[in-house]
Amino acid sequence: MRGYLARRVLFAAMLVFLVSSAAMLLTHLAPGDFVSITTGERASPAQAAQERARYGLDRPIVLQYLGWLSRAVRLDLGDSLLYRRPVGTLVRERAANTALLALAALALATLAGLPAGVYSGSRQGAGASVVRGVSLVLLSLPSLVTSLVLVLVAARTGWFPVGGMVSASSTGASLAGWWADVAWHLPLPALALALPLAATLERLQSQAMADALGQPFVLAAVARGVPRRRVVWRHALRASLSPVASVYGYVLAALLSGSFIVEVVTSWPGLGRLLYDALRARDVYLVAGCAAAGSLFLAMGSLVSDLALAWADPRMRRG
Repeated sequence: MRGYLARRVLFAAMLVFLVSSAAMLLTHLAPGDFVSITTGERASPAQAAQERARYGLDRPIVLQYLGWLSRAVRLDLGDSLLYRRPVGTLVRERAANTALLALAALALATLAGLPAGVYSGSRQGAGASVVRGVSLVLLSLPSLVTSLVLVLVAARTGWFPVGGMVSASSTGASLAGWWADVAWHLPLPALALALPLAATLERLQSQAMADALGQPFVLAAVARGVPRRRVVWRHALRASLSPVASVYGYVLAALLSGSFIVEVVTSWPGLGRLLYDALRARDVYLVAGCAAAGSLFLAMGSLVSDLALAWADPRMRRG
């Protein structure tokens, strides 16, 4: 186990290094830079050159990258050109907001998707067909469409705020009041993320449950007169969790690092929204920091997926 964890830590470090380096270099190679994007035509060529020298953007790309790398190995990701704050502080703040949103969406998707998959995979009839049809519709809708529909519903009904994480009136509120305001803003973006994910889990669990019900040990339990409900929820369910467990960690990683569209549409101040602002402004250090956080989430998610699979399938532990 120690050797396995050491290999995974090394893999995570290499992934963070490669992804963040590639993000920084590709942002450098994109048309324009921070000065040209933020000042436009307002600055004269002399003023633009002075601003580039001020931020160190007049140096060759290789020297800028080596300077960033020498600081990054000391866990110093530099300062954001756009926000004039340390990148590490910004990324930690926004990553916490994204983690809150992702965990809420994952909880909603799990509570809805897994029972629905057990139901549709263990039954025949109109009810199971309706569940499968709803899942196919949700899988077919892009996240952008789902987010826009939910924002439209919220705007028409007033059930939830149409965007943001907290209201302007929550400034100076108590801690309990602040959390209550966050809880009021959370359902809309969480649902936008959870609905397609719940459909994915339902499809995986449904197929796995149907396969598990045909296994010899399940058929033997049915032949012994074990009630069907007990066969499904105690015998077949554990055996059918392996396919879901094998992708669960990757789903969590995708939620943490890939809620880009939902955060932009719903104005949720998370890592995806921060990356969008950094890309628009060509803030190379902030782009690299956001990419590093996303790749770290991916590495952690793969580890969680392997551990969940080992829990669900004893054969993996023996192997």
